[in-house]
Amino acid sequence: MKGKMKFFSLMLLALAFVLVLSACGNNSDGDTDEDGNWTGTITIWDGPRWAEEGDTSGEEGKGNQYFWLEGKIKEFEDANPGVKIELIQVPWAEMPDKLGVNIAGQSWPDIAPVDISGSAVSIDHIDQGVIESLDDLFTEEEKSDFYENALEAYTFDGKMYGIPNSLTVHSMLLNLELFEEAGVEAPENGEWTWEEFLEAAEKLTFDRDGDGTIDVYGFSTYILPGYYEAWPFFYINGGQPLSDDLSEFTFDSPEAIEAIQQLADLKLVNEAAPVSMGGADVGGTFQAWASEEQRTVAMQPWATWAITSAQTTYPTDFMVANYPTGTTGEPVTIGGVGGWTMFKQESEEKKKVVGEFMKFISTTDEQYLMSKSYGIFPARISAAEMNPFEDNEQMARAQEMSSQVVMLPRHPEWKKIDEIIQRELQLVFNGEKTAEEAMATAKPEVEALLGE
Repeated sequence: MKGKMKFFSLMLLALAFVLVLSACGNNSDGDTDEDGNWTGTITIWDGPRWAEEGDTSGEEGKGNQYFWLEGKIKEFEDANPGVKIELIQVPWAEMPDKLGVNIAGQSWPDIAPVDISGSAVSIDHIDQGVIESLDDLFTEEEKSDFYENALEAYTFDGKMYGIPNSLTVHSMLLNLELFEEAGVEAPENGEWTWEEFLEAAEKLTFDRDGDGTIDVYGFSTYILPGYYEAWPFFYINGGQPLSDDLSEFTFDSPEAIEAIQQLADLKLVNEAAPVSMGGADVGGTFQAWASEEQRTVAMQPWATWAITSAQTTYPTDFMVANYPTGTTGEPVTIGGVGGWTMFKQESEEKKKVVGEFMKFISTTDEQYLMSKSYGIFPARISAAEMNPFEDNEQMARAQEMSSQVVMLPRHPEWKKIDEIIQRELQLVFNGEKTAEEAMATAKPEVEALLGE
């Protein structure tokens, strides 16, 4: 009897699992009438973007950071009776892992965003065959409205996978109130060497209330797979993670090792960064710089969305600066291209409607609005020509850094490579390994992937 009950329980679990996959899958269900019009449900994932001015609802008083997409969904549904779009809210830091789990379970959404910090569409997803080519959605004339580097980030083997909607660069944000409090001069024109940056970081680390405990630190950042705010520091002496032909691991070069170790030593030796530096707490790191109740870190690197946040949600007196220069003498940063990808569709009729919605939220006007509100640069030339940053000194300064951008390697196994490198970097910043030891550990693991 117990055996039968166990078998019955297992059958119920299996059935429940199948039902969950059906419910959460790529929504290939729906109806197509005799004229070829599809109706049904489309699922889209997105992370928090920006809230309406004055809206203090939502988590930590940040307001509803999904209101823009919710409004576009309503507009599209009203114009397309019978089409329902379900929005699934996913924190940006959880997006890669959640997508990975759902892809493994063949329960992907119809549309998902490409996080602007991740630089480009995932070649891994293309190789897995889980995202659709969108070449048939755009004419060559329409494609010509996208910046070449934006389109390149969504192109593989000559095919377009996804729609780029935004560009970003990573830059240094300096809290000028803390510079003034510590009596430190900000770098002229936002340009400085590593030695000048280190000196400023040490001077900006101080005991504010005189109780013998450090209250303010000069610098902090975080280390997390898929995020690269810290990485331009690792490039300043000429190092890079992979060789130009993507065949060799090169983050173990003397140039890269020196750059990685000196940033870690900012905390471990110079004690100019908090213990939390190098952890995975994205929100906590930003709050330490931006929140009026904290303001315990003077300098942090962020993508350009943080500029708008510091101008609106967290009003801050700040300036935008380059990453410091190293032995090459040239400033360098990393850029990203955000956008939308369409996951595998079983129905051509549904694919057409999904594509129409993706284009609907990626127009010139929407990219202009996103630039003004979310703190990014438009991927469309026509949106940029509307001059969204005409009266925004900090964003205009960040846009100047576009010429310094180095893109991340576009290797099919980059996600796995990145996870290996970031794991080892966390150990370096925790003081558990030297940069040389960590990259020596990463090298054979990465090169095994490069040889696949």
